[in-house]
Amino acid sequence: MENREPKSVGNYDIVRWIAEGGMGTVYQGRHKLTGQIVAIKILSSAMAKNAVLLQRFEREFRAASQLDHPNIVRAIEYCKTWTSPFLAMEFVEGQSIGKMINPQSPMREDRAIDLITQVCLGLEYAHDRELIHRDVKPDNILVTPDGVAKLTDFGLVKDSGEMNLTVTGRGLGTPYFMAPEQFRNAKNADIRYDIYSVGATLYAMLTGQLPFDGCGPLDCWMKKDQNDFPYPKELVSAISDRTDKAIRRAMSAKPENRPASCKEFVADLMGKVVRSQPTAAQPVTADLWYLVYRDEEDKPHTVKGTTESILRALEDGLLGDAQNIRAANSKQGPFKPLKNFPVFGIPKKENVGGASSGSNKSVPIPAEKKPTTKQNVPVEQPKPITKQSTVPDPLQKKETDWFVWILVAMMGIASLLIGYMLLKSE
Repeated sequence: MENREPKSVGNYDIVRWIAEGGMGTVYQGRHKLTGQIVAIKILSSAMAKNAVLLQRFEREFRAASQLDHPNIVRAIEYCKTWTSPFLAMEFVEGQSIGKMINPQSPMREDRAIDLITQVCLGLEYAHDRELIHRDVKPDNILVTPDGVAKLTDFGLVKDSGEMNLTVTGRGLGTPYFMAPEQFRNAKNADIRYDIYSVGATLYAMLTGQLPFDGCGPLDCWMKKDQNDFPYPKELVSAISDRTDKAIRRAMSAKPENRPASCKEFVADLMGKVVRSQPTAAQPVTADLWYLVYRDEEDKPHTVKGTTESILRALEDGLLGDAQNIRAANSKQGPFKPLKNFPVFGIPKKENVGGASSGSNKSVPIPAEKKPTTKQNVPVEQPKPITKQSTVPDPLQKKETDWFVWILVAMMGIASLLIGYMLLKSE
């Protein structure tokens, strides 16, 4: 909560503080004339100075104002002329699913499916209007005392005509519930982003645990990319096979393996559709690498991934300075600098190929062409000599001698004939 709580904003009196969010503070308010009770989200003064965040805050209102659905929190008013912009929304008496999750007492399966089905109804309504939420998670789902689930916080929503407020390679959302591809490029969001997040939310509701809990962002992405997470039924044996399978399919690393819509995901939960599409595959155990690195706070981390996933992370800059990363094929090591493994194509800093001493640039060698050992280096065979050899050929010499003798003999015979004809003429 901010140090100085306002008494009123715009046409609303502040009743009480509710919560502190990433972009501002939420209060309960009352309209001065009508007495309507609302939830007021006030953007912090510091955030209001950021043009991108301010535009995102205003977009939350525009997006929510388009949606009139019983399972979506309704937007009422947006004001940007006050000291700090604020958004007035429908006030929902109750609590978020995030506060309802209890590791010691996971939610009953029938209740969890009922709530998540309501969320899917609201999302399907938004998706039909080409709006992608991009931040579905337990804290953004409110539940009323009579059991109505309402989706809120459309601050990261993406519509088909929006301006680009994200940068390629920077994911928006909450790492635990984000789809793996959202880490790399959030601006190209589609419906399957939200499908993954809904599946991960149901996972937390039924197991009482956050998916990928305790992982840093990079480790979280690596695990998501490999489907490396305990399946719901492994954590809570009472979960039905059908629900376990539906969650795993929704949380598949490959978007094409997920349900194509919220309606299809609900059908999976109800067992109404039979398909041949695969659910999330077992974690890949072959071709695994373990990386050791330190984050911005100098804390050590160990993550694992396949060659392909690490190469993608390098390409997208998720690993930072690759020169500082150490790798091994097993968790026990030994760990060596990543540049020591040719498969990753990390250039070394030494001079290459007789470069001048004044240059510190290295020449990267493509991984598929760089030899691993000297014994494996193919030796180029010398090309055949096309120039005539200077060493005399014995057969050629014999052919030359016979030609000379015949020539001499013919010249001798010709001389004798000429002499005979001259004598005869005399």
